[in-house]
Amino acid sequence: METTQRKPKAEVADIIGQYGSEYLKTHPLCPVQQKAYQAIINCRTSFMGGHLQECDQCGHQRPAYNSCRNRHCPKCQYIKQVQWVDKLKAQLPPTRYFHLVFTIPSELHQLFYINQSVCYGLLFKAASTTLKQVAANPDFLGAETGAVAVLHTWGQALTYHPHIHMIVPAGGLSTDQTEWISSPKKFFLPVKALSKIFRAILCRMIGENISNGNIKLPDEVSNFADLKKQLYEKNWNVFSKKAFGGPSSVVEYLGNYTHRVAISNSRIVKLDSGKVTFRWKDYRKALKGQYMEMKADEFISRFFRHILPSGFYKIRYFGVLASANSKTKKELIFQLIGKSTYLSTLEGLNGLEVLKMVTGKDLSYCPVCKKGRMRNSGLALLKASPS
Repeated sequence: METTQRKPKAEVADIIGQYGSEYLKTHPLCPVQQKAYQAIINCRTSFMGGHLQECDQCGHQRPAYNSCRNRHCPKCQYIKQVQWVDKLKAQLPPTRYFHLVFTIPSELHQLFYINQSVCYGLLFKAASTTLKQVAANPDFLGAETGAVAVLHTWGQALTYHPHIHMIVPAGGLSTDQTEWISSPKKFFLPVKALSKIFRAILCRMIGENISNGNIKLPDEVSNFADLKKQLYEKNWNVFSKKAFGGPSSVVEYLGNYTHRVAISNSRIVKLDSGKVTFRWKDYRKALKGQYMEMKADEFISRFFRHILPSGFYKIRYFGVLASANSKTKKELIFQLIGKSTYLSTLEGLNGLEVLKMVTGKDLSYCPVCKKGRMRNSGLALLKASPS
């Protein structure tokens, strides 16, 4: 995980701020998108209000504006990510972990987009149910396992691509709860079995929700039977990546996925003449360090395509890692594994203290005299009114 933050040449807020008004004339946003729109362009500006800081040595003053704290804002996720990673390290059993990725075929993209809240929930449920069933099979692991799961809806080019990242312990709790059954070092569960079962479970859940009216079919799809036939003609893919050595390394890795938004400011290379250039990776061709250029209105369209429904939880815990099992099965697993666990180092620290701990930079020092500390003067800065 990165420990430094360089000021990018352009930010998502700059793109939306410069071209958003024109974009909105022809592209109406839903309420949750409108909320994210305003939050991102106003984040850490006078429109958010704040307080006045003053140096306790030389008296230098500077405004400290509030963050929007919107989960889709690229500027508001770093501290949250670091704190989440530190907390989760202390909660995960000290064993190896595998990274699984559950994806859906493009034929489902439109159905998912017009039924986001229901379909994203089904994606989580289908992935976790698949994992539970295959892991419990005595021909494979024969144990009860769990997972930390994260929803992403984008690809590197900001295209719509819903998928679930799962971090799964390399083993599980035996049915009689007397031992921890470890999986082979290089193999967890057969991806072909995972893929077929995942397809069957998700298709069944979608069909049931169409029947009871919870899911609406796209206009060009006359019935689910035809769509289901197309889905079964394709091979679905569940990817399994190599195991990690323990909670510390796996959570650092997972931290790169949890609080990420559709595109980070660091990936934006240039904003010029109504066009945005950003870095991307073409995983299909194994090409890294590629550059993509698109018009600002297309960039804005793609970015807001990934605003999640209000109140939707994109990080979830399943099986033995679920919060309901934190005082029962999880504690038993810690005892059975018998290894030392990670102790939190950031618990109770505020944002500036966390940043200092992680990056080594102390932002409380006065930028003028370099000796004093910037303190809250007690003077509140009211929110500026839009012009």
